Amino acid sequence: MPNRRNRGKNSNDDQLFGSEAIQKKLKEAILDMHYLLSRGYAEKSSLQLVGNNYRLNVRQQQAVRGMSASQQQVSRRQSHEITFDHINTETIIIDGFNLLIILESALSGAYIFKGLDHCYRDLSGVHGTYKRVQQTETALLLVGKLLKNNKVIWVFDQPVSNSGKLKTMLREFAKHHNFNWDIILENNPDKHLAESNQIVVSSDAWILDRSERWLNLGAHIIEQHIDEVNSIYCND
Repeated sequence: MPNRRNRGKNSNDDQLFGSEAIQKKLKEAILDMHYLLSRGYAEKSSLQLVGNNYRLNVRQQQAVRGMSASQQQVSRRQSHEITFDHINTETIIIDGFNLLIILESALSGAYIFKGLDHCYRDLSGVHGTYKRVQQTETALLLVGKLLKNNKVIWVFDQPVSNSGKLKTMLREFAKHHNFNWDIILENNPDKHLAESNQIVVSSDAWILDRSERWLNLGAHIIEQHIDEVNSIYCND
């Protein structure tokens, strides 16, 4: 039976994110978060202060959190970023659930959020289990075609339910399309990715703040290879 699930909008997302007035408010909130984080204030207390000030609900605060960063974080991430034009034939190591879910969300019309570091983030998450959706194979094919000249290592969270099934599916998918992929399961994938000497693909803040080299593949695909997306971004 075909899988009809997708990662589209929640029922009230248009109300929470759709209007120009709300998007303007979110951008103002992000700039306030940026100011506080850049001066050493803790993320949790900064988000609480900003969320209360702008009367943001939990889902809106989650979006603001994902789009925010301190100036120190933004500068560090920019200085370690590798552009798509300069990856050559190097090995690419991918934060599997992180990339796959943001692409599935973008393809399904969910709201996605471009942060101050130019990375896109979503509000879906894994929540302990992963379920394939209608857009999964399309997302994988986009990655595979763009990285057809590279060896690709997908890293997935071992504890997440269905990660083993996903590994098998990706292995068969790669064999069918002749992609040079390895798929590995890790108990602590964030640490594994952050310490890798390969080019890392992720939009996870903890990983980006520690990686020596990273590629913003999600943004490249969303902006260059997906025709229509519901994206919200903060002005540079």
